[in-house]
Amino acid sequence: MVLAAGGAVTYAVASPSGGDTGAGGRAKRPVKVYDLALKGTGNDKRDLPRTDTKQFSMLGVSWTGAAKRLHGTAQVRTHSLTTGEWSAWQDLEVNIDPLEDPKERAAARGASEPLWVGPSDGVQVQVVRKNGSVASTLPKGLQVNLVDPGVVTAAETKAGTSAEPAGYVAGTLADASASPTDSVSPSVSPSDSASASAPASASASPSTSASPSPTIPTAPPSNVPQPPIVSRSGWGADESLSPDPSEYNADVKAVFVHHTDGSNTYSCADSASIVRGIYAYHTQTNGWNDIGYNFLVDKCGTIFEGRKGGVALPVLGAHTYGWNRESAGIAVLGEYTSAGASNAALASVARIASWKLGQYGAVPSSTVSLTAGATQPSGTGLNFTAGSTYTFNRISGHRDGYNTACPGTSLYGQLPTIRAWASGPVQGLNVSSVTGAALSGSTYYTKGAITANWTTTTPGSLISRFELLVDGKAVASASGTATSVGTTLALGNHTVAVRAVHQSGKTATTAALNFVAETTAPTFTTGPNLSLRTGTVNTTAVPVTLGWKAADNTALSSVKLLSPTTATFGPTTTSSSRTAASGTAATWSMRAYDYAGNYRTSSPAFTPMILQETSATKTGTWTARSSTSYLGGKSYSSGSKSASLTWTFTGRSAAWVVSRASTSGQAYVYVDGVKVSTVDLKSANTLYRQAIWTKNWSSSAKHTVKIVVVATSGRPTVTTDGLVYIK
Repeated sequence: MVLAAGGAVTYAVASPSGGDTGAGGRAKRPVKVYDLALKGTGNDKRDLPRTDTKQFSMLGVSWTGAAKRLHGTAQVRTHSLTTGEWSAWQDLEVNIDPLEDPKERAAARGASEPLWVGPSDGVQVQVVRKNGSVASTLPKGLQVNLVDPGVVTAAETKAGTSAEPAGYVAGTLADASASPTDSVSPSVSPSDSASASAPASASASPSTSASPSPTIPTAPPSNVPQPPIVSRSGWGADESLSPDPSEYNADVKAVFVHHTDGSNTYSCADSASIVRGIYAYHTQTNGWNDIGYNFLVDKCGTIFEGRKGGVALPVLGAHTYGWNRESAGIAVLGEYTSAGASNAALASVARIASWKLGQYGAVPSSTVSLTAGATQPSGTGLNFTAGSTYTFNRISGHRDGYNTACPGTSLYGQLPTIRAWASGPVQGLNVSSVTGAALSGSTYYTKGAITANWTTTTPGSLISRFELLVDGKAVASASGTATSVGTTLALGNHTVAVRAVHQSGKTATTAALNFVAETTAPTFTTGPNLSLRTGTVNTTAVPVTLGWKAADNTALSSVKLLSPTTATFGPTTTSSSRTAASGTAATWSMRAYDYAGNYRTSSPAFTPMILQETSATKTGTWTARSSTSYLGGKSYSSGSKSASLTWTFTGRSAAWVVSRASTSGQAYVYVDGVKVSTVDLKSANTLYRQAIWTKNWSSSAKHTVKIVVVATSGRPTVTTDGLVYIK
C-alpha cells in the first residue's frame, strides 16, 4: 500500500462547490468525512451514545496505528433520514487486510471496513474487547468516521430536486468535536469509457499512442472485449485526494473477488455515491493513497474504475494482503454472506476478470502459482509462508488469500459460475422452442419459414454471437443478447442447430433437430360422409355418425370440424357421433391439417328426412296410436302376422324408428326386396322413437325398405314410428 504524500491523515474531502446546482436537479454538495472520538477509560469498552449529526451515508471505526489489530467487536446503530427510525445494531468487519510495507503501515490508521447505511443523521457506537484476547487493551485513538458522499456527478444533480435536511450547513456537524476541512475539485461527468485518470504517459487503452515511461507498462490487448467501465471522473473522484503516482505490477495473473459489506438494498442510482464514499474512507480514514480495489461492481452490473492508473494497465491495488503484486481486485457492492450476488453483478465480474486475465493470455477457469508476499493464514484453512508459491484459481475469493470471510459465503459459492461464464464456452445452451414448425415425434414439420428460440445460463453480455446452422452450415446469425433467429428452409429434409460463440471464441452447439419442409396439402381419401346411427330420434335432432379418412404425404396433424358445429380430432380418428337437424340441408365442413401447417377443406351437404308411418304402403292390419311420446305424435301398431309397411326414398342412409317395451315383438326387414335382418324390439325398459336398425350405401340412390310383422308368440306386437333417411 502507498500512503498519501507525507503519510498525513485528514478527515474531510470535498468535491465541487456546494453552491452549484444542476439544472432542475439537486444542489451539489461536497464529499465530507467527519470523525467523532469514542469515549471510555477502561480497557474493555469504548462507545459513543446516541449522537445527532449532520448527514452521512457511510461509516466505520478507526484507531491509531495500522499495525494494531482490534481484537473485539465494533457495532454501530444509525438514525435514518428516510424513515426517522434507529437501525438495529450492525457489526463492522474489523479483520481487514493490513498494509504490506511496514513503513507505510506505521503512518496509517487501523480501521474497520466501511459500512454503507444510507442517508443518516445520528449514530451510536460500541467497541468491546474480546474476552480472552491476547491484547490487554483496546487500540488507542478509537473514532467513528462518518462519510457524506455528497452530490457530485452530473447524473446526481439531474436526478431531481431534493431539499437538504433541515438545518443542513455544508461543512458542519451538530457535534462540536468534528472539524472537517474542505477542498474543491473540478466538476465531473459520467463516462463509460476507459479511465481518463491515468497518468499522461500511461496507456489508458491498447490504442493509446503516447509512449510509456520506463516505470509504466504498455497495456497489452486482451483476447476478449473490454466491458463498459464508469471512469473515476464518471463517479466523481476528487483526484486531489490521491496525489501520488500510480504503481504497476508486471502483469495480472489472478483476480480476487471481494464484497464491500453493508446493505444490499441500496439503489443502483446511489452506486457512484457508494464508490465515492469508499474512496473517501480509504484515503481520509485509512490514510491510503487511493481506493484499494481496482474495480467495483454494483448489483445492477455497472462496473466502476477503482484505483487510478488506467483500467487497461496492471495497477498495483490494496485489496488482498500478500497477493497484491500479482493480481487485481474486484469488489461487489453489498454483503453476500446469506444471499448471493445478482446475475448482473456476476456477469460483470466475469467480464472484467476475463478481460484483465485475457490481456496476459490467462484462461479464467485455470489455476496459477502465486508467490506469497506475507506469512499468514487464509480464510480456508491454509497457511502461507512469505516467498513460497501456492496454487490459486485464476478467479479466487478474498478468503483464499487472507484470513477473512470476504466475499461472503454465498458469493464465494458463486465463484465457479463466474469462472465458467468468464472462460466459456456458453453454458446451458438449449433450443427452447421453434415457431413456424410443429413437432411430431422427433421431427419438426414446416412450410419453410422457421424461428429458433433458445436459452442460456451464460449472460448475453459474455456471448459474442449466435449462429443458426442448417445442415451444419451457418445461414443466419444474431447478437449475443438475442434469444431467437429465423430462416427459411428449402423443401426437403434438414437438420437445424444453434451455435453460441463465447467472447473467448469457444463454441457450444445444441443437438441437431430434424426438420421436414413441405407444402403438399393433406387429402380426404374418404368423406366426409354422414350416416344414420342407432339412438333416440326427435323431430329436430337425428342421431348420425360423421365419418372421414384423411391422409398426408408426411405427417397428418389433425382434422377439424368447422360447421355446422366445431370440433378437433386427432390424426387417427375417423368418425364422430353427432346429431343433425331433420328436414334441413346442412354443410358439414371439415379441414385436414398436416404438421407443416398445410391444409385441405371438404364441405359436403346432407339433409336428414323423416318419413312418418302414414307415408308407408300398408298391408295387413295396423292400428293408429296417438301420444306425445311418438315421433310426430302418432304411430302404427300391429300384431298381425305378415302385416307390412313399405317406404320408398332416394338417399344414402336409412334408419327404422320404433317404440320398444318388454312385450314388443319382432319384425323382418327387407331392403330393395331382399330380406336383410330380423329385428327384435323387446326391451326391459319402455323406449320411444328409437332408431333400432340402420343401413348405409356408398352413394345416394332410390331404395325401398319393408318391415314385416313376425307375430312372435306371446309378444306379437310391433309399434313403428317411421323411417329416417339422408339424402
